[in-house]
This record gives sequence, structure tokens and C-alpha cells, in this order.
Amino acid sequence: MKVLLFGATGMVGQGVLRECLLADDVELVETVGRSASGGQNPKLREVVHGDLWHYDAIAQQLAGFDGCFFCLGVTSSGMKEADYERVTYGMTMAAAGILSRLNPRMTFIYVSGAGTDSSERGRSMWARVKGKTENALLRLPFAAYMFRPGIIQPLFGVRSKTTWYNVFYAVAKPVLPVLRMMFPDSVLTTQQVGLAMLEVARHGYAKRILETKDIRVAAGIALEQGKSGPGKAS
Repeated sequence: MKVLLFGATGMVGQGVLRECLLADDVELVETVGRSASGGQNPKLREVVHGDLWHYDAIAQQLAGFDGCFFCLGVTSSGMKEADYERVTYGMTMAAAGILSRLNPRMTFIYVSGAGTDSSERGRSMWARVKGKTENALLRLPFAAYMFRPGIIQPLFGVRSKTTWYNVFYAVAKPVLPVLRMMFPDSVLTTQQVGLAMLEVARHGYAKRILETKDIRVAAGIALEQGKSGPGKAS
């Protein structure tokens, strides 16, 4: 597979990039973002692109891909709805629109979040905007899947770009493994998210919207099939 990865420098994106580079059946990972991940790997190609609302200038570099893992996003904390929508909906649909034209047989996977509001009418601003984004993606002419993880535990040195997330994970680190054992349908790892994306890109999934439980199941299938890289899911 040849895959595109948006948001490779964020916490989820770092984990997904790791699993893509370890997967035997991934021959190329192309990251797209305002900055490079800085990784060194023969499979890795990085496209630094400053304007994430317009892609015509790099269109040739976005063609010929089997999958896209869209992990780009921001926290809604302190943002007005219009600003959050411009980033969350606007950037996502700008990328998805051109990719659906260039790669109509592509599988596009979008990282949304647990609690996303598909009705677009709920009280939570971020959930409405995420719901609007999901709904628009599902109308595009390619196979689109929505990932709705809840709590995600970073593994293998992955860190968030958001300071208070890192503080939370540092404090919660001793209890997160216990929580995963007690509530497996509520807590995932960055590795599980990456493995699940690869599995869905390879074989699809019975649902277009994957909640935490579905993501865990897809990651388990990937491990059982032995198509992950070295290391065990934690």
C-alpha cells in the first residue's frame, strides 16, 4: 500500500506513522503538513505545505495512493465555533475533496472523537462540528471511515503537542494500563489506533463509523493476521 498521512507530528499521527513504517505491506508513507516529522526511513516521504486549505500546488504529489489517514486536528478549548469549524471542517474537507478526485478508490480514515454528534444539533460545539465533518466525508465518492476514539494512551515515546495533554498522560501513566484492562472499550493506545487504520485500509470494516470497541477489534485483527511490525500491542 501507498498511504498519505496528515498530522504526523501530533500524538495520534506519530503513533500511526510508526505502525505504517513497521508494516510489511506499506511501501510508501507520505506525510503532509506544515512541518516535517523528522523521521528517517526509506519508506518515508515528507511534503511540507503551509496552506492546509488549498492543495492544487501539490496535487501531483497527492495522486496514486491507496489510503489516507487524516489525523490532523486541534483542541476546541478557547475557540469560537466559527474558528473551530474553519480548522476542523475546512481543512479536512479541503484535503478530502481533492483526494477524492485524484484517488477515487482510496480509503480515507478520519480521526474524529468519542461523543461526536452526527445530528449536528447537539449542545456540544466540538461534537456538532465533528459531526458535520463526518457527514460531509461520508458523502464523498470514496470509502470513508470515521474513527471515534476516547482516551488514547501514547506508547513508544509518542507525545502530544498540547502541554496539558502531556501533563495528564504523565499523571495518569500508572493507571492507564489498569483502566485499559478494566474498560477495554473506553481506552486505546496509539499503537492500536495505527494498527486499526491499516486493517481498515486493507480490508474495510462492517461499519463506516468506528467507536473505541470497533477500533480495538480492528487492531486485534491486524495483529492476528501478522501484518504488524515487531512489538506487541500493549
